[in-house]
Amino acid sequence: MRSGRGGTGTLRGPAADAAYGNWLTLGKDGRLSLYAPADDGVVRWTETAVGGPAWSGPHLHPVEGMTHLTVAQGADGYVHLLGRRERVVATGERGVEILHAIQYQTGRALADWRSIGNPHYKHWEQGLGIGQPTGVVARDGTLHVLVRSSGGGLALRREDANGKWRLWESLRQGGGVDPMPAAVALNSGRVEIGAVTDAGLAVWRQTRPGGDFEGPHTVPLHPRRGTMAALETGPDRATFLWADPAAGGGAAWRPGGWPVPLGGSVPEHPYALLRTTLDGYDYVVVAHRDAEGHVVLGVGATENEAQGFWWYVLPERCLGSPALAHDGEGRAVMALVAPDGRPRVARQEPGGGLTFARWDTL
Repeated sequence: MRSGRGGTGTLRGPAADAAYGNWLTLGKDGRLSLYAPADDGVVRWTETAVGGPAWSGPHLHPVEGMTHLTVAQGADGYVHLLGRRERVVATGERGVEILHAIQYQTGRALADWRSIGNPHYKHWEQGLGIGQPTGVVARDGTLHVLVRSSGGGLALRREDANGKWRLWESLRQGGGVDPMPAAVALNSGRVEIGAVTDAGLAVWRQTRPGGDFEGPHTVPLHPRRGTMAALETGPDRATFLWADPAAGGGAAWRPGGWPVPLGGSVPEHPYALLRTTLDGYDYVVVAHRDAEGHVVLGVGATENEAQGFWWYVLPERCLGSPALAHDGEGRAVMALVAPDGRPRVARQEPGGGLTFARWDTL
């Protein structure tokens, strides 16, 4: 596979996953970009025109030794890439750092990769126990980086829209935090975070945009670890979704309510989520990888989960979670990394409803 700047640009093999987070992004110019981890960095494909179908790439953005690629995008269109890297520090000790880079314009080069350290910056060896980073960007452009600390708590570091980083903060709770929390940026400007802990499902809420987080508020729910996802489904209101093996499928929950079974099969990873309009109605689209490796697509009315979801098992197989986004023409688009390590993309077919009929391999 060719690359943009040195290296092989080869995607990792079938034992690896796709990137975590929103790794299919829509730029301000209406073109989609797709990001994937490679052995020697991050590779990116970009639509050559609004609505496709042609793509340029892969273009390699080299970074040595990085793992666990996470992608987050803000309302400003900037794409934030996060990764975890182990290295030998100046003292000769092994340490872990969280890496961060930004793509400001669709199809352009990334800004330089920079280390933002880790929550145990005074004790490098402790840092070896931290989890992979999760990212979410508030409406004002503030990047929130979440990492499970080596003690099992949840740590937060924020970068404001001017590029100034705050110190690491501890979102205190009893421990046993899942290394893959779910965070959502609400249109009100607030951010909410949900995570599975030893005590149950913990939720942290900002009291105001840019403010401190209150909580955690813990409820006796026990989602499957590694499967939490979140989406804004109403004004200043988040819905959390996860795998519920006891019910044999998924579940959706909003604070103050009860979980609603979604049916379908049990997701292996967090759902990819997209809120869209179909035939004039507001729907939530979900996609995930099942235990056999197939892509599963679900569609249900927004905040009306009790009426049921329609589920479709697609013939396509994937690594990790698929990704969902709207393209520049408003069509739903799904992307996946196939078992051979090559990304594939399909668009919503015209004529109403939600059908992905043609798959293009990048």
